[in-house]
Amino acid sequence: MKQIVYTAAERAELLDREPDQRPLAADEVAGPTLFSLISPGTELANYTGLGGQFPFHPGYASVFRVEQTGAGITDLPVGSLVFCMGPHAAWQRAQRRHTLPLPAGLAPEIAPFARLMSVSMSTLTTTLARPPAPVLVTGLGPVGHLAAQLFAACGYRVTGCDPVESRRRLLAAKGIEALAELPVDQPGYQDLVELVVECSGHEEAALGACKLVRKRGEVVLVGAPWKQRSEAAAHALLHPVFFRFVTLRSGWEWELAMHPTEFRPNSIYGNIAGALDWLQQGRVRVDGIYQMAAPAQAQEVFQDLLHRRGDHLSAVFAWNA
Repeated sequence: MKQIVYTAAERAELLDREPDQRPLAADEVAGPTLFSLISPGTELANYTGLGGQFPFHPGYASVFRVEQTGAGITDLPVGSLVFCMGPHAAWQRAQRRHTLPLPAGLAPEIAPFARLMSVSMSTLTTTLARPPAPVLVTGLGPVGHLAAQLFAACGYRVTGCDPVESRRRLLAAKGIEALAELPVDQPGYQDLVELVVECSGHEEAALGACKLVRKRGEVVLVGAPWKQRSEAAAHALLHPVFFRFVTLRSGWEWELAMHPTEFRPNSIYGNIAGALDWLQQGRVRVDGIYQMAAPAQAQEVFQDLLHRRGDHLSAVFAWNA
């Protein structure tokens, strides 16, 4: 079985792995991968060595065709196309409850984007801000770009923010305004924004957001702060949080349960299922934000994303090419 593996810092290879020969459990399904999506934030952090040791097996958003089903599976026919949180590998195996059938008519190559949409959907689920509240999204990589579209689709008044002109242009093409800098002290934004969805992982963005939001506004840290990027003192952040009564909190997506329970209806997989529907309906669009590539091009693709070569925000590996 072929799988993309990080063998060293900034080195991705397509390697042969021994397939899992265990018989399927009664609640498992398996089949060949059609497409897998790169999540640049997490995957580039691991690619450069920030996430741990090597070898490392990246990926957690894939679509595969069901070819094998366990004895207890009655609702997923062979041939079905399903989403799973699987790695960049030629074969997927997952529990049935951890797969989601694709809505009819949804192109399988864009379905994995539902996984990236679910990152900010946890914030959408938990925020106190309600439409048509003004929302600012900082950092317009794929997670931030999709977050801006999600909140706009729900009726919020959304503005994006990113210093990279090509990223602003991609969001503007979706009909959402994008600024080069945080609009601190600017009329129309200062003390009016109710929620900042901070997707860059940059300290200065979080600090600026705390100075910008209205009193008792929320700043949610969705982007992981993988490394220190400024010399800002903690006091510079604590002062506006305390005196402006800002709710500064983690945007950790796993605050939600994986699956709904009796008294907790919102869940990770519920959000992903909703994201798949929104992609199928065109409420959120991913045209123009990714490139298609063969798995054998993994090293080139990760280098392009790391060094921001080209305007695309992510890449999709086509395993059936």
